[in-house]
Amino acid sequence: MHRFFIQPEQIQGRTVILTGAIAHQICHVLRLHPGDHILVLDNSGWEWQVELTRISKDCVEGHTQGKSLTRGEPRTKITLYQGVLKGNRFEFALQKGTEVGIVEFVPVVSERCVIADVDAVGKKLARWQRIVLEAAEQARRGRLPVIQQAMLFAAACERARLSGGLSILPWEEATAGLKPLLRGEDQAGGTTARPFSINLFIGPEGGFTADEVDLARSYGIHPVTLGPRILRAETAGLVTATAILYEFGDLERVFS
Repeated sequence: MHRFFIQPEQIQGRTVILTGAIAHQICHVLRLHPGDHILVLDNSGWEWQVELTRISKDCVEGHTQGKSLTRGEPRTKITLYQGVLKGNRFEFALQKGTEVGIVEFVPVVSERCVIADVDAVGKKLARWQRIVLEAAEQARRGRLPVIQQAMLFAAACERARLSGGLSILPWEEATAGLKPLLRGEDQAGGTTARPFSINLFIGPEGGFTADEVDLARSYGIHPVTLGPRILRAETAGLVTATAILYEFGDLERVFS
């Protein structure tokens, strides 16, 4: 069943009114008819099954048949602090990160970024939001991941510190493993509570510099190794996020 994220005000009692790009897609691309059913989501975690009642090129109307909590959101909330990448590689990270289950993206301008202008990065925000929207609908997400404004690396470290949770920075020179950190195993053999929010820092092409890693440590961010292989900047976040979700059971159980 086709899924569409809409604004809450488009649901008026049992009536749903769809206009613009969604109406065009239903009418001209999908060629749906009155009596067909779709799912609409208002980004609150709920989804409505809707029976279409009237379709035109400019407006589609329908009646809700019931609502239920969505099941596509992971319990573990991962924020990806992704170094800005050249070409369409950042868009790839946004699209696939949304499919995996990342809940928030923060574009980060660090020393080795090809694009070093925060304002220039911000001009791409509208396009990035469209990519995330389409990926969230395809992946059966219940909420749209948030894309924050781009920020410099030091400001990103401070934001992660203030937001709380466990902060991780995969780095090729690190020696600490990801699994013991996620399991809260300290050097004395004890364990700490399972984190429910993760701040994941991924560098640009060329990675983070040693000075940036030292700065991250001062903010309580943990450098970890992902093993002997070097991952590309656009895939490292996806691999790490998937490993985190697997470790915490979010790829096995369904949460609303």
